[in-house]
Amino acid sequence: MRPRLVVGSPFQILLLACSFALAAYAGVRLLSGDWLGVALWVVGAALLHDLVLLPLYSLADRAVVRGLDAAGRRQWAMYVRVPAALSALLLLVWFPLISGTVAARYRSATGLSADGFLARWLLITAVLFGGSALLLAHRLRRATKRRPPAVH
Repeated sequence: MRPRLVVGSPFQILLLACSFALAAYAGVRLLSGDWLGVALWVVGAALLHDLVLLPLYSLADRAVVRGLDAAGRRQWAMYVRVPAALSALLLLVWFPLISGTVAARYRSATGLSADGFLARWLLITAVLFGGSALLLAHRLRRATKRRPPAVH
């Protein structure tokens, strides 16, 4: 039996062709000015992620899983992973403003103060972990209500 080629609907093919055309246009526009700088940035970002960040957050995740596993609560790891990942992503995107390293440039470009980015990031992080803890508590409570009482 020969493998069948799955093509998809004409709409899917048109949508895929349009997305490739848009990506090509964006690539040409992006690389038209300083293509060497852009290429170095992309390669540097990939190397930084693969050689530094990936091992760091893999070790952090392994430590969380082992700690929860030792307590018999391995299934709780997702309630730590999701808010930690979202908080880390926000830190990565907004790090220059959170750290205050570009405060003067931000003020000159926007006319706004860069104060408060650290406090807002900490508040968002607390809300993410708090919401995750509330969701875990809700699910644990619901699970204990469903469990029938033990018969002796």
